Amino acid sequence: MILSKLGELSTDVPAFFRFREVGGKVLITNQEGRFLLLEEEEFGLFVRGDVAEGTPLYDRLKAENFLRDHYDVVAAAEMLRNRKNFLFYGPNLHAFVITLRCNETCLYCHASRANMDAVETDMSTEVIEKSVDLVLQSTSPFVTIEFQGGEPLVNWDGVVHTIEYALEKNRTVGKNLEFTMVTNLALMTEEKMDWLLEHKVQLCTSIDGPAHIHDKQRKLPGLSSHERAVHWLRRINARYEEMGLDNTLYHVEALLTTTRAALPLYREVVDAYVDLGVKSLFLRPLDPFGFAEKVAHVTEYPREDFMEFYRNALDYIIELNKGGVQILERYAAIFLTKILKGEDPNFLDIRWPGGGGIGQLAYSYDGTVFTSDEGRMLGATGDDTFVIGNVHSSSYRDLVGHETVRALALASNLEQSPDCVGCAYLPYCGVPPVHSYKTQGTIFGRMHESNVCYVHKGIQDYLFEKLAEADEETLAIFERWTTNRLRDHFVHTPAGA
Repeated sequence: MILSKLGELSTDVPAFFRFREVGGKVLITNQEGRFLLLEEEEFGLFVRGDVAEGTPLYDRLKAENFLRDHYDVVAAAEMLRNRKNFLFYGPNLHAFVITLRCNETCLYCHASRANMDAVETDMSTEVIEKSVDLVLQSTSPFVTIEFQGGEPLVNWDGVVHTIEYALEKNRTVGKNLEFTMVTNLALMTEEKMDWLLEHKVQLCTSIDGPAHIHDKQRKLPGLSSHERAVHWLRRINARYEEMGLDNTLYHVEALLTTTRAALPLYREVVDAYVDLGVKSLFLRPLDPFGFAEKVAHVTEYPREDFMEFYRNALDYIIELNKGGVQILERYAAIFLTKILKGEDPNFLDIRWPGGGGIGQLAYSYDGTVFTSDEGRMLGATGDDTFVIGNVHSSSYRDLVGHETVRALALASNLEQSPDCVGCAYLPYCGVPPVHSYKTQGTIFGRMHESNVCYVHKGIQDYLFEKLAEADEETLAIFERWTTNRLRDHFVHTPAGA
């Protein structure tokens, strides 16, 4: 270890810091999330308190708030407040399981789908209206209703009624209201597309890479699920362009679920997205929820294999960007925004405290309310640990004040975790307690055994290695990936509601 080579740590000169060896340098971070990458010799001078005043190293340390005598408490507090501003609002993401029925059979289905004839798993009009009423009581001025499934287009009437009812109620409530839908697109029609675009519904689908992988993993009886998804993805994106919307902002989002079959094919996976004109992809490892556990012997892999895939894919994505192709990787963009901008993009699975109950709520088709969609997925397999109420009998205060919500907020506070409190990546990280519960049997996860922690550390190691290399083209690409441009077209403002 570096410190063992350097002698005694000074307690007089350095302000609070954490450190990690990365990219041939030593990364130091402080409480508010500022960072510096130091040569080993520079780090030695720093920890021994031997940095001479007026030297370039002294000035760098002072500028980033690493010197005790010059520590700017006000600036640090303001930066921490900015990073945690999501705590001043309330649940902004509200997942509606509008039906469990689905027309596709995904090998790794996380949602525990129901057959197409299981109409009893459609959300009723009464449940829809009671759920919307609770959503609009959120203390957050911005709320998103996200249609999940099953396949939301199966219960088209329920989707339409939810949106129309929410818009009507919002005329008096006055929220900034958005609608999103996670759909396989196979049941899309011109009429449905027109209605969804007219009502500014953001659409997200799944593309598991090239057609031969996608169709093997996401089966559509008698048809190619890949062909259907690609057809409607292209069609909807063309409509956005016809509407005069910037296609770098307005396009169908597409998610990748990385199974074992995709790991050797990182170039083919990225190329599949580029060929579709998709501007971003999310290289996500498998989740342990729903049916995924039953087919783990076919789909799962060691997380070190995933990190090799991720590094190779991201190297290729950066190479493409240098050649003029604009496509970003969502994991990297989330972490880079925290690292470079000092802001939290509020991706609920990578923040602390986590999003369960205080950033999101999930409403099942029968009116049961969960702390998150992942909690709902566990509920679908018979585990009600993350149930916090029901739309028929629970008030908004009952839900957000539930003891389970409070427990999750405590469990997702990384400063209480022995494995996290000394980690240099603590300012930028986050692990959802529901994942720890599913994989380790406790919401207070053991991070040194956690696949999520392994991946998050691996991604941040990669990013800081690139930052340490300081290649100007790569840094410019990272800067572009962290540029936040609001997609105002999708927002139903109070005046427009």
